[in-house]
Amino acid sequence: MTPPARLHRPRVLLADDHTGVRTALERLLGSTCDVVASVGSGGDAVETAERLVPDVVVLDISMPDLDGIAACRQLHRMLPDLHVILMSGEDDESIRASALHAGADAFVVKYRAASELARIIQQIG
Repeated sequence: MTPPARLHRPRVLLADDHTGVRTALERLLGSTCDVVASVGSGGDAVETAERLVPDVVVLDISMPDLDGIAACRQLHRMLPDLHVILMSGEDDESIRASALHAGADAFVVKYRAASELARIIQQIG
């Protein structure tokens, strides 16, 4: 017997300063999630999340004006039930620890995003 189809599509906000990465993530997640916005900075991510209240925010660690770690902390103060996934191009244990310490639900290395991100969002979102 197959499990019933999931009725809720997580509402996702993407934040990465590289347009190509955001576009790729939108395509990757489009079949399982509703991408409600895509922004290029941490400050825009915080402002947009406060306005749209998505289920999940995917943040790049390294962004202009407000990095992903600081944005994660701000988001959790404003929206304590919000799920946050932090991403980095570097697979570094100290970055992973900082992300989780800031309150991220998960840490994904960008080169693994295609195989991990949608699954993680479905689990937490």
